[in-house]
Amino acid sequence: MIKTAEFVSPGHPDKRCDFIADSILDAYLAGDAQSRVAIEIMGGHNLISINGEVTSAAKPDVTELVKNIVGEEYKVIENIALQSREIGRGVDHGGAGDQGIMNGYATSETETLMPLEYELARTLCRKIYEVYPYDGKTQVTIQDGKPTVVIASFQNSKNADLLPLMKSVIPDAEEYLANTSGEWTQGGFDADTGLSGRKLIVDNYGPEVAIGGGSFSGKDYTKVDRSGAYMARRIAVQLLKVRGAKTVHTKLAYAIGKAEPVMAVAVVDGVEEKITEYDLTPLGIRTTLALSTVKYIDTCTWGHFGRGFNWDT
Repeated sequence: MIKTAEFVSPGHPDKRCDFIADSILDAYLAGDAQSRVAIEIMGGHNLISINGEVTSAAKPDVTELVKNIVGEEYKVIENIALQSREIGRGVDHGGAGDQGIMNGYATSETETLMPLEYELARTLCRKIYEVYPYDGKTQVTIQDGKPTVVIASFQNSKNADLLPLMKSVIPDAEEYLANTSGEWTQGGFDADTGLSGRKLIVDNYGPEVAIGGGSFSGKDYTKVDRSGAYMARRIAVQLLKVRGAKTVHTKLAYAIGKAEPVMAVAVVDGVEEKITEYDLTPLGIRTTLALSTVKYIDTCTWGHFGRGFNWDT
């Protein structure tokens, strides 16, 4: 089989927006652990727009927080409203903050239990970012488990240095492509607009594995888009280890205001079964994964899975 996955650096405009969203989330949670937060960020060209809904006793200076990340020269538009009463009344009783489907996955083909093409693209991106800490992307194609095409495009990099670095991380590929549109120096918010929650495939498992479609960054645990996806990964990892399986795909689905999922199934090496013996309520997930101890800015730049978080064990 031929598979391809990409990865993006923390300097990518979309990932900078995710970082801002989770920085705001962390600030609210630091002041009030019961904060309900759903923040979206759009940024680019010296402008950051913040929109969303928050119910919290905390009152962080959001504009100052954002300027500390992007710089004083940026204009910050802040439009944060209270969470709607209709959503709130369902969450007040322990229900999910939204409906949706969450997918989890684990595979034995890598030590991180992540897809090989994804892990190669991520590893390469991290190594290049150590040398060029700017906007950048990587992409790796594999066939029958072997790398065939390796691509990297990084701001401020020189091809004469980038190509040997790519080969040192992923040797023996058939083709290496560096900065295919030419070397470049204008990147990040200076070159492109970013949006939080836009790199969903990078946040999850790469394009070969189905995802539910809900974004993670800027959302507290009551939004099962995030907490449910984390729990789905936890179950997949545990089933993989206990069963000695090759692949496990888990699926959860929720209705807004309802605590228990309306669907909870696992596919272990192609055989479907119901998920039992887990507390899959939002409060149960928060306790099981110790989400109250998580700093969400740690989760949002290098992928949410396969990095040793509580949901990876």
